[in-house]
Amino acid sequence: MADETHESETPPDDGDRPDALTRLDDTAEALTVLRDSFTGQEPLDTALQRLADTASRAIPDADAVTVSLIDLAQPRTAATTDPRLIDVDEKQYSANRGPCLESAHTLRAVRAVVGEHLDQWPEFEAAAAEHGIRAYLSVPVLLPSSTSAEEEHLGSLNIYSYTASAFDPFDEGLMRLFTTAASATIASAHRWQRAVEHISGLEHALVSRAVIDQAKGILMAVHSCTADEAFAMLVQRSQHENIKLRDVAKNLLDSVTRS
Repeated sequence: MADETHESETPPDDGDRPDALTRLDDTAEALTVLRDSFTGQEPLDTALQRLADTASRAIPDADAVTVSLIDLAQPRTAATTDPRLIDVDEKQYSANRGPCLESAHTLRAVRAVVGEHLDQWPEFEAAAAEHGIRAYLSVPVLLPSSTSAEEEHLGSLNIYSYTASAFDPFDEGLMRLFTTAASATIASAHRWQRAVEHISGLEHALVSRAVIDQAKGILMAVHSCTADEAFAMLVQRSQHENIKLRDVAKNLLDSVTRS
């Protein structure tokens, strides 16, 4: 049954396709471009956009590429070389099925020829046909984990073609090689973004603490109360007005400033 999912009934016609050595050279060249353009300090989505751009050069008949992030509560398309085709990804997300999600769940490359999976993935089929897509290849993106021996699944690299005979088993192997070689670049961007988000969270927490402490000082002066009693007043107002404690404190500071 699994073989029927991953194998197309229509074998690709290799007559006009580059030979294996040329295709391997193209993939190696794309990886070189990806490596040389990596800055080491950039948002994850920026790195994934570069991954999509270079992947489109690495395989024949790749007319467009998207990158799906699947390790979130809600999958999303983080990068694309053609924004119109995000619709095909999103139809799969909303239906919770399709070759993109199949690749994510099985951690295997999945090739789909539009018209051959009407019963299995009707939402994907309809969206792909609407955009003139004839073939689709999705490959999992796995990152090395710093905490365990197992790789961390990030998402899927999705390749679109207007040619039904696009993508053969050699292309699948090339894309697995491409994503494996690119994983170090993407992992660095992933770690950098997490670090930035952590620092931003700490900065926000420090600012919030300072605002709350100032508000407590005002209440202590006005009501001749202790720090704990002033904090309890802020908490009570936060619960009563159903707004965050920091916002209650900021509103109090703003009112004092205006007066």
